[in-house]
Amino acid sequence: MTATYTFDVFSSLDGYGAAGGDWTGYWGKQGPELLGHRLSLYDAKQRMVFGANTYRAFAGMLAASTEESEVRDPWVTRMWNMPATVVSTTLEEPLDWPNATVVSGDAVDVVARLKEQSEVPLRSHGSLSLNRALMAAGLVDRVHVTLFPVITGRSGLDPIFQGAADFDLELIEKRTLDGHIQELIYRPTLH
Repeated sequence: MTATYTFDVFSSLDGYGAAGGDWTGYWGKQGPELLGHRLSLYDAKQRMVFGANTYRAFAGMLAASTEESEVRDPWVTRMWNMPATVVSTTLEEPLDWPNATVVSGDAVDVVARLKEQSEVPLRSHGSLSLNRALMAAGLVDRVHVTLFPVITGRSGLDPIFQGAADFDLELIEKRTLDGHIQELIYRPTLH
């Protein structure tokens, strides 16, 4: 049986995964419903998949934070404690992440093998270039977008789908969190 692979990403309305300037995490729009829902997404057993850049960003943020900081929201701590595969040709073990292993090689080949071998679903939060390549190869089963009600035209960082292939998206699930954040889950197919 092939494991389900979910590309999980936060986005501004204009398609950026982050913003500079005076924006804070979650663009300052998080509320208890979003944070509780995010925590519930990590209740079930699953394996995280990261590219090297996202791993470095998460590990750096977590190392520089305290248990009380926004970075250590309970869902992030739960994600951090899940088994993880980091796809990288530059990183070496040991990683500063419990239960993480580095797998070197082409990301498409690595994730194709993981999908065949994993007994639990796979989830990747962020890892934009990795997930664009996996989508183009048909390995992403779900695109899970949490859409924050902001436009970051001047300060937007990390355009999520810049350079991606064209896809048709079938909406398979949707919800509104805290009255203004949209969660949209799509099944992508190459157009």
